[in-house]
Amino acid sequence: MHFSHLSREVLAETLLAAGPDAPTLCEGWATRHLAAHLYLRERSARVGLGLVVPAWHGASDRATERLAARNATPERFAEIVAAFRAGPPALSPLRLAAVDEAANLAEFFVHTEDVRRATDRWAPRALDTAYADALWDELIKRAALLYRGVDLGVVLVSTAGPRHVARRAAVSVAIVGDPGELLLHASGRTAQALVTFEGQPDAVALLASSEVGH
Repeated sequence: MHFSHLSREVLAETLLAAGPDAPTLCEGWATRHLAAHLYLRERSARVGLGLVVPAWHGASDRATERLAARNATPERFAEIVAAFRAGPPALSPLRLAAVDEAANLAEFFVHTEDVRRATDRWAPRALDTAYADALWDELIKRAALLYRGVDLGVVLVSTAGPRHVARRAAVSVAIVGDPGELLLHASGRTAQALVTFEGQPDAVALLASSEVGH
């Protein structure tokens, strides 16, 4: 079962409810920047390359800034969110359900929470079990990469039962939480993720000071 389409809808609604000038957890970005990023990553090869090729980061950032500036009014912001909601271009490989799920499920969930959790008053969403399981599956595919900057072992423990060893080392920390919360922590939203830690105090402190999700 695929959930990226549902995640796209929820993210679009969250952006619209927030408006163009709301804060996000993405450093330096308001919601209009996030909307521009989401739109461009599916339509601009330059921006797409900028997400993975360091030499293209600058061009990607400039394109995002330009589009965000053009969509600063509520009316223009609503238009770009509607374009994002409509999905990628007809010939894009993202039109294939499996590709869409792999590229967008985790991305859309995390960015939805980037908007929701940037305010003082928020509560975690109650996720459908199948949706949470899909987030867990996406998390374990990329966990080793997301925790590559951590100089100790990392074990992810879902409250639903599964465990996954993201990194192996002589000293490890277990991170415990619901799949969505674990995904947020692994994606660098460590201060907002509702997780707990099991391990030696100095190891937990090292994890807290480590670069995660980059």
